[in-house]
Amino acid sequence: MYQAIWNDVVLAESEETIRVEGNHYFPPTSLISVHFSKASLTSQCAWKGTAQYYTLSVDGQKNANAAWYYPDPTSAAENIRNYVAFSNGVRVVAVQENGEPRVNPFVALCRRVMTRR
Repeated sequence: MYQAIWNDVVLAESEETIRVEGNHYFPPTSLISVHFSKASLTSQCAWKGTAQYYTLSVDGQKNANAAWYYPDPTSAAENIRNYVAFSNGVRVVAVQENGEPRVNPFVALCRRVMTRR
């Protein structure tokens, strides 16, 4: 399970993200829509097509153009049609079923070893 978080608020949550070029793309049904408003910005990707953007709103604060999606992707990117990715300070984190962040076992081991010294 992955969550997209900004200002300590979950914006999207899904077990079915698609990873492309280091970004997790969330299904449109996983978005908490109250935090999203369409922005006027577009950008062009040679292999994915034209991206449209969202501005995020949380507790009166705005994060312009912090999420994007491809409403009409090229055939090479059809699998991410309307899926949403994030930037501009939005953290995408892996979480366990109990909602706790997933910890990399190696990092946890290193922390234990370091605290013993």
